[in-house]
Amino acid sequence: MTTPDMPVDRTAANAEALRRLGGAEPVLLDVAPARDAVPGFTAQTILTSGPTMPWAAYAGGQRAAVIGAALFEGLATDEAEADAKLAGGGITLRGCQELRCVGSLAGVYSASMPVFVVKNQAYGNIGYCNIYEGVNHRRLNYGVYDEGVRDRLRYINDVVAPVLGEAVRATGGIRLKPLMVSALHMGDDLHSRNTAASLLFSRELFPALIAVATTNRSGVEKVVQAMTEDHYFFLRLSMAAAKSTADAISGIGRCSVVSAMAFNCNGFSIKVAGLGERWFTGPHATVDAVLFKGHSKDEITWMGGESPITETVGLGGFAQAAAFPLQKYQGGSPEGMVSRNLSLYGITVGEHPDFRIPYLKYRGTPTGIDIFKVIETGILPIMNIGVAGRDGGQIGAGTVQAPMECFLQAADAYRGAYVGF
Repeated sequence: MTTPDMPVDRTAANAEALRRLGGAEPVLLDVAPARDAVPGFTAQTILTSGPTMPWAAYAGGQRAAVIGAALFEGLATDEAEADAKLAGGGITLRGCQELRCVGSLAGVYSASMPVFVVKNQAYGNIGYCNIYEGVNHRRLNYGVYDEGVRDRLRYINDVVAPVLGEAVRATGGIRLKPLMVSALHMGDDLHSRNTAASLLFSRELFPALIAVATTNRSGVEKVVQAMTEDHYFFLRLSMAAAKSTADAISGIGRCSVVSAMAFNCNGFSIKVAGLGERWFTGPHATVDAVLFKGHSKDEITWMGGESPITETVGLGGFAQAAAFPLQKYQGGSPEGMVSRNLSLYGITVGEHPDFRIPYLKYRGTPTGIDIFKVIETGILPIMNIGVAGRDGGQIGAGTVQAPMECFLQAADAYRGAYVGF
């Protein structure tokens, strides 16, 4: 006997996953502090990227970012106290995705930090992502906490988020998918390049901001500056939209499609729709990056990252042939970008009905990573990322390739769960 969530075979299950990924309708409903917006988020909670681990397992920039979040939130007075509370359970540390959140790089959230609340109107589930910290390469999500980072986070909490939330609520909800579709046609991949999407979102919000400006002009001016000071504001919206999209396939029985991909300081992990909330972990991904002036490859470090949720739904590296301007930022060539993009059709269930690539004659992006196709072809998912340095901060950008080990583990688990699949 089967249920709607238990298709009769893997082909049918994967087809259903593709239908849900393509049929998602993410809508931005609100901007509010995590403690108010995210069910289960307590005053003592801190989230960070990747599968939840014991505190002792966290290292480097990811560990530093978590301690920074504890200090920012006032959960400890110094690093030693924060460390002790995290070790002893006085501060609850969880992986972001336990609470349907996604985090950029170290991905830290604390209770007062505002989040985008994005609901997938087609399936009813909600995804969350916190707000971009700004243009400085030294940011909390890159493992840095100092006076400048603290002041910027307070500015977001106290100045930017309240006005932004008021404007978003006044709109009744902003449909993100049409903006993302248009941005793909304007040179974005919706991961490492969000230039068009950020501008399109600003345009969508301007009428509501103008109304708010009648009583709070200074606040609106500051919000507009935050949204337009560089090209990455929309990334966190793209991530929340992708999370709300990907979660719609979680729990489809017999489905072998990847439902999440994430880094932490110890490695790279995936989830599979038909295997519940279990993470399958491999070593760190391989990276090909262009580094900012003054930095070298021996500085590259891993401190987490859940922005590959965008690749999970057919964006980012799976749409890189739509984003030729990325050559200037992360290297490569248009020929190489097209070649990599075309290869990814070999590991996906199908093509996205709405996310399309102009250069490929408006072919839909490859969507729905099938763990068995990855193993059969030897083609590994490609992701566009920012690169972190061992001393904190962003030092470059490039592409990474997922490790095969996590797909092999997932395939073994699938065979055990579905005998005779």
